[in-house]
Amino acid sequence: MRRLLCLTLSALLAASACLACTAALVPGCRTASGRPMMWKHRDTGAKGNFVERVEACDSAFGYVALFNDGDSLLREAWMGMNDRGFAIMNTAVYDQHPYYMNEDGEGLVMAMALRRCETVDDFEAMLRAMYADGPATIGINANFGVMDAKGGLAFIEADDYGCTRFDAGDSVLVRANFSFTAIRDNAKGKARYATACRLLVPEGEAGKVTPLTFTEGLSRSFWQSDEQRDYISANGWVPANHDFIPRTLSTASIVIEGGKGEDITMWAELGYPPCAVIHKATMAHVPDALRPTAPGWESPACIEANRLRDSVMRKGKGGKYEINMPALRPIMERCSEINKLKMENGELTTP
Repeated sequence: MRRLLCLTLSALLAASACLACTAALVPGCRTASGRPMMWKHRDTGAKGNFVERVEACDSAFGYVALFNDGDSLLREAWMGMNDRGFAIMNTAVYDQHPYYMNEDGEGLVMAMALRRCETVDDFEAMLRAMYADGPATIGINANFGVMDAKGGLAFIEADDYGCTRFDAGDSVLVRANFSFTAIRDNAKGKARYATACRLLVPEGEAGKVTPLTFTEGLSRSFWQSDEQRDYISANGWVPANHDFIPRTLSTASIVIEGGKGEDITMWAELGYPPCAVIHKATMAHVPDALRPTAPGWESPACIEANRLRDSVMRKGKGGKYEINMPALRPIMERCSEINKLKMENGELTTP
């Protein structure tokens, strides 16, 4: 059995707070269902997000993806899956080359990929075509996680100057906000990376990874890797951005299980993940709770989770956010019970 690829990054220095995401790829040999999975815990400056389907047209594939609140034109996809079983996600990277011209073009790149790509190879070729005449001008600094229905599963580090591919094989791959090709002193997210490895790798070694491993485990974890302490049992207010996987700007936790056509499945928690419940989306159906059915192109599920977040969060001394852990724990427990029932029953809507 090959060793799971979850490297010890002893050379990394402590990271400061930043806009961030945490993500993982899990091959089918490491999951309970035998289906490969990709997971993204999204942190963003956007108010919230929703899930919507974009219909196929001309030579473009139809796809289901995550969009920022207010994106009525569905221009920027921040994670998604298409009719051919191709799926994509990203985490921002802060220690690669600076942007050549524009910034934050990853959402445009992922929307383009969902329309055009059928395989991991297709996406890599699409990226490399952007460098044919010199640096790309769209604005890329990311770890792109990609999966296809033919067994492809990889992270591709990319910036405006080039890209490097890391195939998963039979290993679990975890990413935060640093690159594996250019680790520098300003590497971001090493504590979240360590937490994700600590929680995910044992499940992978046992072949027991499920969507709940992420939604109920990693995205609800308040483990602090540097201190080796679990803050979930704290009695009182704790810093909200103390290098936990959930952060004040966390707006989604999404798992995509691989498969062809209607077999590919998205399990989405929108809004602050510790206060969110799961909804199942397929290529044929996206529930209204995830769709932009609220005013301002917002999703009801995201609004509700963020309402619960606001009930347990405040600005403390120095303007830094804090969480009331005794108040958060029963909310998390209630949401977890709902999620377990929904996964067991394969339900599409909240009970």
